[in-house]
Formats: sequence, C-alpha cells, structure tokens
Amino acid sequence: MSVISFDDFTKVDIRVGTIIGVQPFPEARKPAWKLTIDLGAEIGTKRSSAQITDLYGIDDLMGRQVACVVNLGPRQIGPFISEVLTLGFPDKDKNVVLVAPERAVPNGSRLF
Repeated sequence: MSVISFDDFTKVDIRVGTIIGVQPFPEARKPAWKLTIDLGAEIGTKRSSAQITDLYGIDDLMGRQVACVVNLGPRQIGPFISEVLTLGFPDKDKNVVLVAPERAVPNGSRLF
C-alpha cells in the first residue's frame, strides 16, 4: 500500500446523495442498475451504473442515501454514461454493499 498526502486525499470529492431513480441496465456485461442520484443544489442530479443487483432491488434503493465520488469525470459503460462512482465494499461473497451515512445528512454533503 502506498502512502498519499492529505492534499491528495482532499482531491477526491466524495459526496452523499439520495437515489431518486432506478432502472434496469440489461446491456451491462454484469447485472447492474442505472441510478439517478440527487447530490444537492451545488452538484445537481447525476447518473451512475452500479453492479449491486445481488443485494439491492428497486424498492431497496429508492430514497436511500449513498456516497459517491463526483469528480472522476464521466465513464462510458456500453450505451450508458456514468457520471459519478457510487461507493461500496465487497461482502464475504463479493457482493457490493453500499456506503452510506449512519443517519440522514443533507444531499451534497462532502466527506471529510
């Protein structure tokens, strides 16, 4: 593991947002959802592709707050452009468990 400076860490802009839309993504190589995430007034609404179908259905995701990296730039995933990276950790079976605040915080709040 390499050590980074605090300045390097602050370059990664991690914000919280609320999932306001979920659509199937049948064109993805691995099962995924297309998420629409409200990241607050400063950033607005962004889209993300997330390979989280093993643990999360549409009803589980709607209204859920998640952590996202908002300054990576867009990424083309098949016919879809993912604008933010939705963060998660692998569980023991390598399914993605979403990262979220322990209690509700305003959309757009930055991790520090």
